[in-house]
Amino acid sequence: MELKNIDLEERMKFYHVNGLSMTLFENSQISRMVNKGLLEAESNREVNEDSIFNACSISKFLAGILAIKLVDEGILHLDEDVNKRLISWKVPENDLTENQKVTLRNLLSHQSGIIDPEGGFSELDPQIGIPSIVTLLEGETPYCRAPIKVKCEPESEFHYSDAGFCIIQQLIEDVMAKPFHQIMNEQVFKPLGMKNSYLDTAKMELDRGNFSCGHNKNGELVNEKYPIYPYPAASGLWTTSIDLAKLVLELMHALKGESKIGISENMAKEMITPQKGKGWAGLGVFLEGSGDELEISSLGWGVGFQCMMAAYPYSGKGAVIMTNAELGVHQMEGIIGEIYQSLFS
Repeated sequence: MELKNIDLEERMKFYHVNGLSMTLFENSQISRMVNKGLLEAESNREVNEDSIFNACSISKFLAGILAIKLVDEGILHLDEDVNKRLISWKVPENDLTENQKVTLRNLLSHQSGIIDPEGGFSELDPQIGIPSIVTLLEGETPYCRAPIKVKCEPESEFHYSDAGFCIIQQLIEDVMAKPFHQIMNEQVFKPLGMKNSYLDTAKMELDRGNFSCGHNKNGELVNEKYPIYPYPAASGLWTTSIDLAKLVLELMHALKGESKIGISENMAKEMITPQKGKGWAGLGVFLEGSGDELEISSLGWGVGFQCMMAAYPYSGKGAVIMTNAELGVHQMEGIIGEIYQSLFS
């Protein structure tokens, strides 16, 4: 898999992208890494394979991997009412939940009937600090000013939801009786050798040399050099392109019965199967095509950063592309889209 008809340095200059890290894989193994540019505008900090970017909503793919692992272990159940295992907070019952309860399956596929309040789930305000997930779900913080509740019957509609993944986080913390970041470290990061992946936003050493700053569409540093999203399962992941590639490869290996962390072949297939008639919605991942040509993807877009994972799990090829620039347009309309077209068209 080669980059065809694209001059990366020229395109980075055109789009004012300071830094880019990319890991490619073929035959279900890493085949190439490309690291270019700077972690911080007008600095001498160069991007390398250990450079850590804000993955934003690719966190949901990570959360999906952990969730299906716990389902395989019998700790969680895809089709059980989540209120049966939630302890710290419950999904409020109303007339919309009488016939269909909120389940882990419909939370992972954004079909729980929960619609995020407008203007919610912004980046961390240092003056306010990191909210607890419970106070967030209860609508008691500026990050989410309305209590989270079901607004349409579960499985009736698709609504992309950060709140849904906050509920998944709380569910996992309640059943495991540990912080989400600790569970992820033990169950996923350490077994897969994801040594540069972080979810504990309260303790990240952002002044370490390998963390990237965020930049706007003009290539200028954003106000908070390291924008943090204090919702680990929904958008809190900071990681490298190679660590994310390891996560994608774990799914590919699980599909062949060769998981390193104990995901069964059947559960791996379920993750990349269209859910409840929505052809594009898997469990924590998005889908396009079918059969051997099935493509899975996950997109991250936040203040100062844009990134994308795209892979063909049955042919074993794919790419993780991370940038420290927020271009103001969808990934496919900027440099990430050009790289995608170069690789896969």
